[in-house]
Amino acid sequence: MLSLPHRKEFPLATRLLLILYTGYKVRKYMDHPIKVAFAIGDAGGISPELAAKILADDDANKNDMIVIGDRRLLARGEADAGVSLDLPVVALADMTGPLPDGTFMVDLGNCDPDAVPQGTWSEDGGRAAVQNFRCALLAAHAGVADLVFFTPFNKHAMRMGQSDYVDEIGFVNATIGATRSGREFNVLDEVWNARVTSHIPLRNVADALSEEKIFQSIKLTIEIMQGAGFDRPRIGVAALNPHAGDGRNFGTEDDDIIAPAVERARAEQMAVTGPIPSDTVFVRAIKGEFDAVMTMYHDQGQIAMKLLGFDRGVTLIAGYPFPIVTPAHGTAYDIAGQGIANPGATKKAVELGRNLAQRLPRKDGSGKEVDLRALFNKAMDRETTWG
Repeated sequence: MLSLPHRKEFPLATRLLLILYTGYKVRKYMDHPIKVAFAIGDAGGISPELAAKILADDDANKNDMIVIGDRRLLARGEADAGVSLDLPVVALADMTGPLPDGTFMVDLGNCDPDAVPQGTWSEDGGRAAVQNFRCALLAAHAGVADLVFFTPFNKHAMRMGQSDYVDEIGFVNATIGATRSGREFNVLDEVWNARVTSHIPLRNVADALSEEKIFQSIKLTIEIMQGAGFDRPRIGVAALNPHAGDGRNFGTEDDDIIAPAVERARAEQMAVTGPIPSDTVFVRAIKGEFDAVMTMYHDQGQIAMKLLGFDRGVTLIAGYPFPIVTPAHGTAYDIAGQGIANPGATKKAVELGRNLAQRLPRKDGSGKEVDLRALFNKAMDRETTWG
């Protein structure tokens, strides 16, 4: 029997390789190559530059991508990045015949760079990002792709382009008609962060918590982390209030809502501890006590994760039939057009997406013949009602 150190000592990519070669958590693998639906993000930020850098990098671009966006905008990204791409391009109107093998681009022609300034948000840029993302989701939902990957979006710009846009999870639910909402995770080699609530005002967080919601978030976190190679992930659950409520002096949610959810998870043999004061839970995780921290709201985890690894962090949206991944940082308007965007987190995002897509078999019966042009035309139609 091969003796291995605890997998927490290895970075994420190494842990995944160990699983493949040691029989440690064996799963059935896909019998076809992975295909990545790659949506180019916000036009005014560093997304086009990052897209060009990823496509020019043989380690990141494994000749398995359907790139979705405007070829003119990608050309601006090439100029910023100082690279030149030899990329087969298919116009939306020409998608009736066989599509190219390997990496190719579907040119939606939806974002003229001359109409989209760099360094700020715009309605045109937001609308194009919405369309690119929706096309990628529809391709994955139809089984044409196995994961969705996108360079950073700007939510304000996307709301300018589509007034009812709130965040990625609600958008995914409406686009694919999801029956269960996904959850956002932030991923570093050192620790994962899962959230119970995400893009809601801070004043609404306490009212949005329930024992059932926290319990289901714990279950989903364990399911996804097992798919990524953790045999029994250890979860530290953050408290909502200072000092975990300090015996109900600083609030009752920790005793009345969070603790019962944790006890319920422990009763089902999950490796869960909490509620733990949020000013120490990440310290304990980084010292090796937990593989993941579950936080109650967005910035409770995001601040810690970005301090730990701003240029390495990945945002994973999980709980759907396919993974959705993106770098955890934003559009970086302040450095747009300068050619200095760091692609590190972007490379890690697509790597994680591929690994998860390969290790977590789809459960939705995808793979049927689809009319990709019809799907993309639907995504481009501004009059279509979704959800």
